[in-house]
Amino acid sequence: MRRLGELETEIMDRLWRWQRPATVREIVDDINKHRPLAYTTVNTVATILYNKGWLLRGKQGRAWVYAPVRTREQYSAALMEEALGASEDRPVALAHFVRQMSPEEVGALREALAAAERRDSR
Repeated sequence: MRRLGELETEIMDRLWRWQRPATVREIVDDINKHRPLAYTTVNTVATILYNKGWLLRGKQGRAWVYAPVRTREQYSAALMEEALGASEDRPVALAHFVRQMSPEEVGALREALAAAERRDSR
């Protein structure tokens, strides 16, 4: 999985944060609060994200409305999986990663592992 580009990330960030479908106009208006960007640029990138399978698209009147296919957390997990896959020794890479985690993150990891074990034992 390829990491999202800068503008792709800006668009996805808004859709993930808003947790609702949005038009390109809404996205452009929000981005323009921080920096000027043309409607056509955002529209093109939203279409690219749709064609890549990152966004769902439907008509609302004359405008396209976009919604993410995956959650931010699913995207992050896929990036972690890809990074882990780049190692020649996945267990060692994973051990290095875990050593950098906070106690709260280690606790969350333990809970996730326990849930995975329960699921696998069924």
